[in-house]
Amino acid sequence: MTDIGGRKTEHIRLCLEEEVGAEGISTGFDKYMFRHNALPELNFEDISLKTTFLGAPVRTPFLISSMTGGSELAAMINDRLAEAAERRGWAMGVGSVRAAVERNELSSTFAVRRKAPSIPIIANLGAVQLNYGFSTEDCMRAVEIVGADMLVLHLNSLQEVFQPEGNNAFGGLLSRIEDICRSLPIPVGVKEVGWGIDGVTAKRLRGAGVAFIDVAGAGGTSWSQVEKFRSADPVRRAAAEAFADWGIPTAECIREVRAAVPDAALIGSGGLNNGVDAAKALALGANLAGFGRALLEPAVHSEERLDALLERVEFELRTAMFGIGAGDIPALNSTTRLVRRE
Repeated sequence: MTDIGGRKTEHIRLCLEEEVGAEGISTGFDKYMFRHNALPELNFEDISLKTTFLGAPVRTPFLISSMTGGSELAAMINDRLAEAAERRGWAMGVGSVRAAVERNELSSTFAVRRKAPSIPIIANLGAVQLNYGFSTEDCMRAVEIVGADMLVLHLNSLQEVFQPEGNNAFGGLLSRIEDICRSLPIPVGVKEVGWGIDGVTAKRLRGAGVAFIDVAGAGGTSWSQVEKFRSADPVRRAAAEAFADWGIPTAECIREVRAAVPDAALIGSGGLNNGVDAAKALALGANLAGFGRALLEPAVHSEERLDALLERVEFELRTAMFGIGAGDIPALNSTTRLVRRE
């Protein structure tokens, strides 16, 4: 069995080197298109990407999604991501802080606030750990390690089934999530890890006090595919192939969740690759658009390559907004120019 730090490094390596994307399912953004506005009646340089998330101002509607932490390589990646997020005004999440809660010597690999003093930062824990003894105090410890403004609890039931070290006791979890939401003095959210959250589940989570939801839909990284490469169990390795197309497409998740919980803060993530994907996510109802594995390789390579990608995504979003005549994020959120393809 691999220790936590080794597992985090292994996850990074697999996401960089192996085919771990979902197969036979897309994000669903390909089913939508913007109707071009030939007379936008605005100046490109006047387009504003500023917005707020749970009352916090951000310079862009982008989130660096929860990815890693818990190893030397992960620390370098998190530092580079945090520095880039601070420079460009992106919000940021980190990978599961469980490793640092259990082993204090790993805390520095998650301590991104020192690199990003002004942006919203989201700490992260596996929700299922609440069924394995994690307490309100442990959750607050995770927040303090990161220097975070909020906490997200991730739901990864299928990953836990395929993971050699998996914890799959998900029974009675909603009431424990509710306890954390009621006890912590900061906003608590819930996210998936790549299979999506539907409207019915979102409504249950909102009723339990969840402040924000990150749909993390299908079409990007498949964690059953990732764990397939780690497993020595021939049954699980073979079975993982049957789940390569499992999940709810990201676009469908955003649309459903926004309709079900119109008052919740919503993050659209899961397979986003460019600023046009982000524009569609925001037009479908997301407050922030989250990017994960698309940022991993440039973050490992260099500060310059990462910065260039973030700049490109911002430019693509601005251009899409110009193309439909949306001068700011509220106008994009309320546009009628996103239509389903025939």
